[in-house]
Amino acid sequence: MLKLRILTAAILVPAVVALVWWAPTWALGLAAGVVALVGAWEWASLSGLRALWAHAGFTLLLAVLLVWLWTLHQNSLVLWITAVVTLGWWLFALFWICCWRRQFPVLLKLGCGLLTLAPSWLATVALHASVDGRVKLLFLLVLIWAADIAAYATGRGFGRHKLAPAVSPGKTWEGVGGGTLALLAVALVGVFWALPASGYALILICVFTGWLSIVGDLSESLFKRQAGRKDSGRLFPGHGGVLDRIDSLTAAVPVFWLGLAILERMQ
Repeated sequence: MLKLRILTAAILVPAVVALVWWAPTWALGLAAGVVALVGAWEWASLSGLRALWAHAGFTLLLAVLLVWLWTLHQNSLVLWITAVVTLGWWLFALFWICCWRRQFPVLLKLGCGLLTLAPSWLATVALHASVDGRVKLLFLLVLIWAADIAAYATGRGFGRHKLAPAVSPGKTWEGVGGGTLALLAVALVGVFWALPASGYALILICVFTGWLSIVGDLSESLFKRQAGRKDSGRLFPGHGGVLDRIDSLTAAVPVFWLGLAILERMQ
């Protein structure tokens, strides 16, 4: 299984990096939109929808929402409102993960899916379209990937204290510590090389973004557990579905965009 995961990652990572670095924003938005729509199909399944027409209807609803957001992706007020609302959603999701174990109604689960997928897509497009957007987006991807790998390795090697055993038994506080060290290391690289104009405040943004990315991961795990599923899908061998690959980023991208936007306003 580990070899299969590594092989899949070896194919996906260069493809994503090439897309971010060389594709125009409209092409990146289109590709990210396809990913979001596949994620919506998986989310419909996790939410308890059974009929194909229901899956298609929810996916179409997200598609319409993404098209509408594309027409507004350069409107700074819309971006700010969306990012702030999304931050509120992820903080509320943290409360859910910690305190609420009841089965959620289907409509509520679908609403959570829209709050998860649509803002992350919009923030991805907005970040890529901004000044030095390709560098910012690649830096964010490296940040989250490094934190995920460090958390996994540290948790496997030293994990003793469960982070959220009722939601994701494999995650540990030791893994969070290892992931945080990786966040700090990558943030320092950003301060001195990738995004030097951001200054040392970038370190705080990176750590906060990384911590909330854990909430994105745990949130998807909560919905999978309620659905009795291990993975959201089977699209990527050894990795599961689309949601299993983007769960951390769905929380990270809007928060990272908001952090950089606040920082730019302060400078």
